[in-house]
Amino acid sequence: MQVYLSSFILHVMKKSRDTEIADLIQAIRLLVRRSRRAGAAQGLSWTEAAVLSRLSKDGPATTAELARAESMKPQSMGAKIVVLEEQKLVERKRHPSDGRQVVIVLTPQGSAVCKMVQDAQRAWFADIVEKLDDSEQSTLFTATKIIQRMGEL
Repeated sequence: MQVYLSSFILHVMKKSRDTEIADLIQAIRLLVRRSRRAGAAQGLSWTEAAVLSRLSKDGPATTAELARAESMKPQSMGAKIVVLEEQKLVERKRHPSDGRQVVIVLTPQGSAVCKMVQDAQRAWFADIVEKLDDSEQSTLFTATKIIQRMGEL
């Protein structure tokens, strides 16, 4: 009887953990979708906005470097770069130390659009965080560190 009870408790605990994980995934997806919507006012796809943000933060990069950073194939990233070039948000320049390579550089217009997207997302997040009580805000900011760590694993 004890063995069956222990097995049942473990099963219930595992099911509960599975449910909690599924709920967390769903919550993260919802936040990501709403964050994307908040930043989409500039007419950029999520990947295009991510490329601008990465170039703004890390500086010039090759198409291959950007593809690796965004977990994409270089050909797919190349297509995104063409779209951003057509909008005059990025431009290609010779690599400073290897003339055979080309780097993607943010244009002044690209920097301005990137800032507008980031400002829109920050404003949206600030607004929803303000609606939480102090305890929830504290928990959220603690969870941020954990989620960052999980992303690095």
